[in-house]
Amino acid sequence: MNFYRAVRAVADASGSEPIDWTAVTESAKAATDPGSIDLDEAAIDRYRDDVRSARDRIRSVGGVDFDLPETIEIQHRHHWIDANVATFERVLEQMDTEIGMLPGLVRTINTGSMALSVSFLSNNVLGQYDPLFLSDSDDHALYFVHPNIERIANELEVDSDRFTRWIAFHEVTHAAEFGAAPWLSDHLEQQVEELLADLSAGNVSQLDLTGVDVTMTSVEGYAELLMDRTFDAEYDDLRSKLDARRHSGGFLTQLMRYALGLGRKRRQYERGKTFFEQVADERDLETAAIVWEKPDNLPTNTELDDPSLWLARMDI
Repeated sequence: MNFYRAVRAVADASGSEPIDWTAVTESAKAATDPGSIDLDEAAIDRYRDDVRSARDRIRSVGGVDFDLPETIEIQHRHHWIDANVATFERVLEQMDTEIGMLPGLVRTINTGSMALSVSFLSNNVLGQYDPLFLSDSDDHALYFVHPNIERIANELEVDSDRFTRWIAFHEVTHAAEFGAAPWLSDHLEQQVEELLADLSAGNVSQLDLTGVDVTMTSVEGYAELLMDRTFDAEYDDLRSKLDARRHSGGFLTQLMRYALGLGRKRRQYERGKTFFEQVADERDLETAAIVWEKPDNLPTNTELDDPSLWLARMDI
């Protein structure tokens, strides 16, 4: 890590846009140890087996018909930074943002804030299903940030292979959702674009915020349900230790989690999982999967807290 180079990259931010994305990438990488992905063939095969096993279990137990993304990568932290800075840039360029007065200062602050956020995330993300938001590609991708998986497995004092397999199941459940619902990427992109357009106009639409939140709560909650019902080993200790870790850490760590909305993401997991668990317990997993048949089948904000209303609307 080179913190002088990280600060220097932000200080040298240039261009005509509110954020210098090249400087974001350079600064985030300079502040982040990439970690190692020097794996032998047996370790690589374990990742492949975990992903295939997750796919097969989700297809058979969950009743979800989907294919894995063509792109599946074992990454170190700098790889993750490259992939996600590109996504952040595509998303934020949708906003019509004026730099206003003191453009150099504003650009430096924006660039530094984004670099800090990306560096923090790159040190904490374990795996990621990437729908390649707002890109021209029809492909999706699946990433495993191996140095983070190894580090956190050691910190939690759990078996690394079992922990990796658990992460693989979670990320493949997201691949199952987007694979079973070809409309989902476009639906979520449209919701985000409408939200960003409102923000650009100086409006904060509660309707837009709720729409994105409901969709993401459905995505995260269904993934939690599928992971719990399809994972082929005990996992209670993994979940409890990982949850405890999320609530630990110093003041700066908790501040970053709050600023990046990671607490909101946890609430989406929990609220969505409760909804889908109740649907699956009252009916079955196949009924829960109906949510992905078309956009109108997504639960409303009210239905998320009262699954019986959703079941009645689905007439099942």
